[in-house]
Amino acid sequence: MESASQGLLSDAMTDVPVDSAASARTSAPEGLTLAEEEELRSELAKVEEEIGTLRQVLAAKERHCGELKRKLGLTPLDGLKQNLSKSWHDVQVSNAYVKTSEKLGEWNDKVTQSDLYLSASSTLEDWNEKLTQSEAYKKTQETLSQAGQKTSQALSNVGSVISRKLGDMRNSATFKSFEDRVGTIKSRVVGSRENSTDGLHSPSGAGDKPPQDNAPF
Repeated sequence: MESASQGLLSDAMTDVPVDSAASARTSAPEGLTLAEEEELRSELAKVEEEIGTLRQVLAAKERHCGELKRKLGLTPLDGLKQNLSKSWHDVQVSNAYVKTSEKLGEWNDKVTQSDLYLSASSTLEDWNEKLTQSEAYKKTQETLSQAGQKTSQALSNVGSVISRKLGDMRNSATFKSFEDRVGTIKSRVVGSRENSTDGLHSPSGAGDKPPQDNAPF
């Protein structure tokens, strides 16, 4: 019986129409009249409708922009570069960036004008002057300069010695004898080639020996 009565009760409740406006009114915040609530809901509906329209217009504009970029040959990389450049420009002109740059400039001025910084700079300049005027520094410079001059002179002397040795070797009796031998061998080779060429053009044995008379007595 209990289950049957619960089923009938649930069926009766589903058949009862639900007033959405009434349920919304019951959940409305306190302090608003029904007229104010209706006005706000109407304004909300208009704003949502305008947002939807603007989204559609924006999507159409984006498609048109993409077509124009494609016709102009602009790639997505170009767009990314342009966006990065614009973003960096926006950062540079932003109040936070300007204030940070001003603060860093003020800190730099304070540091460079501080007694500690001036004292350290003066001390470093004194050390540098003392170092450059010291005997050890001057001797080191002189040693390096002399070493460079000696190295250049040594290289020049080596080149002169090599050239002189080559000239002496060409003027030596051994080298001249070698040149003479090479010339003799060359002349012999050329002469043998010429003789062999002449032998090929003339008939074999013709003109060297008189013909023999083999007729009987």
